[in-house]
Amino acid sequence: MNASLIQSMINAIDKPAIFITHDYVIQAVNDAYRETYDIEVIVGTSTCHAISHRSDAPCDKHGEDCPLSQCQKTQRPSSVVHIHNTNDGKSYCDILMKPVRDEDGMTIGFLEILDRISYAAADSQRNKMIGSSDAFKQMLNRINRAAQSEIAVLLQGETGAGKELVAQAVHESSRRKEKPFVVIECTGLNESLFESELFGYEKGAFTGATNSKKGLIEVANGGTVFFDEIGDVPLNMQVKLLRLLETQCYRPVGGLKQKKADFRLVCASHKNLLNMVEKGEFRQDLYFRIAGFPIYLPALRERKEDIPLLCRHFLVTGEHRHKHFSEQALQTLQNYAFPGNIRELKSIVEQSALMSNDDDIMVSDLPPQILGMRSSESEAIPDEVMPLEQAEQAYLEKICKHFEGSPDELANKLDVSTRTLYRKLQRYNIKLKSS
Repeated sequence: MNASLIQSMINAIDKPAIFITHDYVIQAVNDAYRETYDIEVIVGTSTCHAISHRSDAPCDKHGEDCPLSQCQKTQRPSSVVHIHNTNDGKSYCDILMKPVRDEDGMTIGFLEILDRISYAAADSQRNKMIGSSDAFKQMLNRINRAAQSEIAVLLQGETGAGKELVAQAVHESSRRKEKPFVVIECTGLNESLFESELFGYEKGAFTGATNSKKGLIEVANGGTVFFDEIGDVPLNMQVKLLRLLETQCYRPVGGLKQKKADFRLVCASHKNLLNMVEKGEFRQDLYFRIAGFPIYLPALRERKEDIPLLCRHFLVTGEHRHKHFSEQALQTLQNYAFPGNIRELKSIVEQSALMSNDDDIMVSDLPPQILGMRSSESEAIPDEVMPLEQAEQAYLEKICKHFEGSPDELANKLDVSTRTLYRKLQRYNIKLKSS
């Protein structure tokens, strides 16, 4: 395959694309790729990692999966999600790498195609998913794959993991992004409301129906319908929902004419739907209809390395942009299980920022449930439970009797500011041994 043929192949691709050889050197590039980066691409000289990562070594030398390395090992296409230094700053890119072979079947190079991800960021940006952990990147890869098709998507994850934000990302990255994104809250949706809310009703269909009303399915025409907590839909209503999904048709309450439904289906549940199927609590046929492409949302405890980034994000996008967490406070947060996930973290950041007396958010400013996690579970529980303030006083009295250092040194070890330490000592009328 000669150079002109390779360049023609690259030019025909509407996404940023390059052709590289085994040594990572770019041998052909299209205009979309050149426009993605601030650094000039010199064909035959520039390497892919120098342009995208501004690095003098391949990405697998810096702890990331290298798609070219994977291709060389498997001789098959590979894909990864990386953070690239684009002309818009650090941006997520879904990279597809394919081996290119000559007439004899020998691999002569690799085709790299970039798909920029607009709904996620590796730094603080409003209305975007924030993270940089491997678990987060794996989720982005599946979101991007799902968005490119019309397949039904099932989001599975714990409460507070961000399922609605992921559903919006699937919608905004699809061909339906210019059409409505409609959320249907399945929790508490009883049978009498189910049909009228979803399908709408005609004037006079029931007492109080003084006017016709469009249902949510009609409102979402051409767009995406997000059934949140679909596991809460009662069995008797699951039949009606399955009929809608299979026939793509519905009839408003009190109406005689059938209407056609045109929407992309995204569902979510924090429950284990397969377990519910086994127990007879969820229809098997409905499950396989909605679970065309499952996407697992990792719990926050499975992506601990994202906690400092998220903490900073919630501070700078809230009312406390001038504040920051100490290293010890961040380590304490990373050791917490976060049963409420990202939603709980946001609340904890707000509480801690309000409790801090200066710009530094210390361990002592964290909510009680976080501080309680620092004790070993194997420690015996005292017979008599004392108020937290009394326990703090007793602990400080014990420490101050034996500590030889300065107030600044003690404050540093307690992870509080010196001013906060003096305030507490004054409150409890405690004196340092060194004073």
